[in-house]
Amino acid sequence: MKSKILSIVLFLLIINCTHAQNTGQAFIDKADAFFKEQVVNGDLNYAKLKGNTKLASLITAIENFSLKEIDSAMKQAFLVNAYNLLVIDQIVKNYPLKSVQDVTGFFDKKNVTLSGKRVSLNEIEKDLLLKEFNDARFHFVLVCGAKGCPPITNFAYQPDRLEEQLNQQTKLALNDDDFLNTKDGVINISQIFNWYAKDFGSDKQSVIQFINQYRTKPVNSDSRFNYINYDWSLNELAIESSPQKKTEAKNTLRYVVSSTISKGSVEIKLFNNLYSQKTGVPDNLTNRSTFFTTSLSALYGLTNRFNIGINSRFRRVRNDNLPSSPFGVLGNQETANSARTGLTAFGPQIRYAPVPKWGNFSIQSSFLFATGQDLAGNNTQPYIDWNGPTWITQFFNDFTIGQSFSLFTEIDLWVEDIGKSENNHANRISTPITTIFSYNPIPNMTLYTLGSYSPFWLSDFDYFYQLGLGVKYQFTPQFELELLFTDFSNKFLNDTGGGAATYNFGIRYNL
Repeated sequence: MKSKILSIVLFLLIINCTHAQNTGQAFIDKADAFFKEQVVNGDLNYAKLKGNTKLASLITAIENFSLKEIDSAMKQAFLVNAYNLLVIDQIVKNYPLKSVQDVTGFFDKKNVTLSGKRVSLNEIEKDLLLKEFNDARFHFVLVCGAKGCPPITNFAYQPDRLEEQLNQQTKLALNDDDFLNTKDGVINISQIFNWYAKDFGSDKQSVIQFINQYRTKPVNSDSRFNYINYDWSLNELAIESSPQKKTEAKNTLRYVVSSTISKGSVEIKLFNNLYSQKTGVPDNLTNRSTFFTTSLSALYGLTNRFNIGINSRFRRVRNDNLPSSPFGVLGNQETANSARTGLTAFGPQIRYAPVPKWGNFSIQSSFLFATGQDLAGNNTQPYIDWNGPTWITQFFNDFTIGQSFSLFTEIDLWVEDIGKSENNHANRISTPITTIFSYNPIPNMTLYTLGSYSPFWLSDFDYFYQLGLGVKYQFTPQFELELLFTDFSNKFLNDTGGGAATYNFGIRYNL
């Protein structure tokens, strides 16, 4: 009797196992068809996947599938494919976005369901795969929706070919120069080897030993490591294959200041503004005043949506009789009627993207402390800056218009000379508004027109406005130059018949 019961139980177990294996294989076959249909060179068209019934069906299968009664190979293959599909599904649910890091808790929160249980993506990766199977090669097949991670494949991982596929993807990654390269005794490698050092053996020699198992050209064990900045930008489908992206093909140089910089990156901006005005009495302009301001700022991507940095202002001032050149301020100051040079302001700066789905909207705030004595001028020295601190808050946004045009908008709140009272200029409040209309004749060049108006909310109302033309040229993705000329006027110049202009030169460099 006992033997019959054992036989029946064994038979039922075999049936259940076979059924579970078959169900798992059916899921993998559907996943394979989905990846072949949607993945192009490691990228996907996430906008197109909104409402995709095949993706929805696969997610339902992941939610209901039982991880019990399947063999080890099937469990690993199922979990790898499930993880990659869940990443895609989470991106689609939060789309549009520039990076998965724009979604709070994308990997840490229990936002997905696996086998009837709410889990996080990190739990699937770290607990169900890495901890249980102790195989570092999973890092080269699990995708994170970013360009910096190993690319998602256009096929599913199969239990009967898993060993071969794990080796294949690990070799592809470790022989890809974007993922690992050597130069001058330095091994430049992905941050994956930094974040998950323990999975590769912790110490340097263990990591090199792992790498050399899969490298066509082994790395030198005496080389030192340098970790490559991780590119968290979304692995969206290339422009050529995506109608949505075609409208942005030439607009990659939109006024990028409207976006925050990515986590771990650095942006350095040097902007030189030469302002020169002619004054006197109507029909008899006799004086020239010129200000040359160099603004140097550096931002660091603390996260993809929050940047911190510093800002500084260096000025040269020159007052002359006409005729004289506006560029005289750059030369010998001793020949001027009055002149002054110095670092006038320095302070912290932040930039924040408050709404993840508004990828081209950000808020920047700077607080500049005055550096130096009697900056507002005295009996022996001319005005060079305000004696009090300055607080600047700027709201940036830009819009794509067709294939070659874009519109940048900026609304600011300036509070200058905070707490000071010289010449009744304390707490000067202004609200500049700027619009920039851009045209991209070629992918790495931007031509633009600028219009700006700023009212000063003082007891005696004042204002300025300017109109200008500019050009930006991107020599490399990291290095960009900008030239801008504007015709400038304000209430005083209009009342006296004077005139002014600005000449601007900017450099932007990303690390």
